[in-house]
Amino acid sequence: MTNTNMNMRGKIIFYEERNFQGRHYECMSDCSDMSSYMSRCHSCRVESGCFMVYDRTNYMGSQYFMRRGEYADYMSMMGMRDCIRSCRMIPMHRGQFRMKIYERENFGGQSYEMMDDCDNIMDRYRMNDCMSCHVMDGHWLMYEQPNYRGRMMYMRPGEYRSFRDMGMSGMRWMSMRRITDSYN
Repeated sequence: MTNTNMNMRGKIIFYEERNFQGRHYECMSDCSDMSSYMSRCHSCRVESGCFMVYDRTNYMGSQYFMRRGEYADYMSMMGMRDCIRSCRMIPMHRGQFRMKIYERENFGGQSYEMMDDCDNIMDRYRMNDCMSCHVMDGHWLMYEQPNYRGRMMYMRPGEYRSFRDMGMSGMRWMSMRRITDSYN
C-alpha cells in the first residue's frame, strides 16, 4: 500500500481506561463487536478520518460522531452512559451531497431535496417532522434538535423508509449536516 493510500484510511485507537491508559485496540475499519478485543473502553484517539461509535454492539444504540482528535474521557464529554461497543469508519466522500427528506414514512408527505446543511427543517422547509429519507450522495448526520444538537444518526447512501423501524421511534429529526472533513 502506498503512503497516499494509507493516508486515506481512518484510524482510531481505543483505550480501556480514561486518559489513554490500559490496554488498547487500533481499528482502521468497521468493528461490530469490540468485546473480543477489550472489556471496556473509556478513552480514544482518532488519528485520521471520522468514525461513528455506538454504545451497543452491531452498530446499535446511541451514536456519537468522532473526528480527528483526542477524547481522554469521552463519556463525560459526550454524556455517554455506557462505553463504546462498536464503531463504523465513515468513508471519505468527494463530490456533491444530496439527500431527499420526507415528512412521513415510506417517502410520504412533503419532501425536499437538500444539498447543504440545514440547521432547522421547521424554519427552512416548514416541516414538523422527518420520518424517512433517501441519501443519494455523501454521508450525513441527522440530529433530533435544531442547530445540530441532541442525539444523532449517521446516514450513508441508501433509502431509509422508516426511522421508527430502525429503532428510532419517538425521535424527531430537526437538523441535518453533511460530513465534509473526513480526512485532515
